[in-house]
Amino acid sequence: MFRLFRENSKIAIDSIRSQILRSTLTVIIMGIGIMALVGTLTLVAILQSSIIGNFASMGANTFTISRYDFSDQINRQGNDVKVNPIISYPEAKAFQDEYIFPLSTVSLSFTAASNVEVKSEGRKTDPEITILGADEYFIPNSGLEVTKGRNFNNFDISNNNYVCILGSDFEKGLFKDMNPLGQTVSIRGARFKVIGVLKERGSTFGSRQDLRLIIPIQLARSLFTAPNIDYEIKVMTGQGAMLDDAVDEAILTMKRVRKLKPVADNNFGIERSDDLMQTLLSEISALGVAAWFIGIITVFGSSIALMNIMLVSVTERTREIGVRKSLGANRSTIAMQFFTETLIISFIGGLLGLVLGLIAGFGLSLLFKMPFVIPWVAITAAMVTVIIVAIVSGSYPAVKASRLDPVEALRYE
Repeated sequence: MFRLFRENSKIAIDSIRSQILRSTLTVIIMGIGIMALVGTLTLVAILQSSIIGNFASMGANTFTISRYDFSDQINRQGNDVKVNPIISYPEAKAFQDEYIFPLSTVSLSFTAASNVEVKSEGRKTDPEITILGADEYFIPNSGLEVTKGRNFNNFDISNNNYVCILGSDFEKGLFKDMNPLGQTVSIRGARFKVIGVLKERGSTFGSRQDLRLIIPIQLARSLFTAPNIDYEIKVMTGQGAMLDDAVDEAILTMKRVRKLKPVADNNFGIERSDDLMQTLLSEISALGVAAWFIGIITVFGSSIALMNIMLVSVTERTREIGVRKSLGANRSTIAMQFFTETLIISFIGGLLGLVLGLIAGFGLSLLFKMPFVIPWVAITAAMVTVIIVAIVSGSYPAVKASRLDPVEALRYE
């Protein structure tokens, strides 16, 4: 059996070489289809892994109270668009004091300034730094991690210590080739001691999270004064199973703070980490559906092209088939010869598409600065697709070749 397959493979390769242009075009068409499928599924896998990783680090037991719930659809064309009031500091502080739920911590934060220049001993950054005012609970409640140094403690916050925590990009710029811990940075004349550096997070929805500098919230309120500052509240519960009850209690507490009736509509937004993750994953899954749709259409076209090539090959080699049959080759041997040829072309096209798809996915992961994930689903899908294409495209030409009458085939010119 193996000897017959080896012989058929040799004949198939010789036939492919004799029809190099048609075979190459078919391989390229099939490769493009597989590349589109594998590349898109690879991107989907990378995005899913990145989202799950980010939210897993934050935990499935956190939620945020802010001015709006940005996960909801807002009817911007209507005239009755509801404008929620900002969350002021007295309201945020009142919520933090009044919210009582087992094993929960509440953090307050706000964006103090954007596009700020930070200096240190004659060096300075580009004016692109975001300054955050936050308390000691902000970093754990936000899923952030201090890789060097330490987080704020209660003493830092209550005593308004001039200390700060840097995003990871500061080690690539302002403090390149040196330890930032213990260094002093200047922000609009105020000097802060660096006590910690955050783990790299990359960009999220266009926001460069590693260009942030965090200072104690009361210091930020005194140094960066502006009207209508909007505060953000983050809550982390001790157990994910308690999240529903924690959110319900937070809604009631915020309504009391804002003097709303319990049955009144919320004039603030609540975003749960698990709901937001599921929303993002469902949006990304649409890319997977599109990838399958594009891949199926392209592969269907390549299947037709491959079938046509094999039918032409059968016609051109009619006399050869007659000779082989007259020498004792049976129908299954002839059918297997042409099916092997189809299988080789499909395998080459699938391999080309798989390699190009993985390269494209790796390039996209570098472009978006996300970890590359080996897309086993995409690889499996590509292999299954190759097998299906080989069976669909090779069966009819192989059967047609095996059914040729040897006498009529020998007469063919």
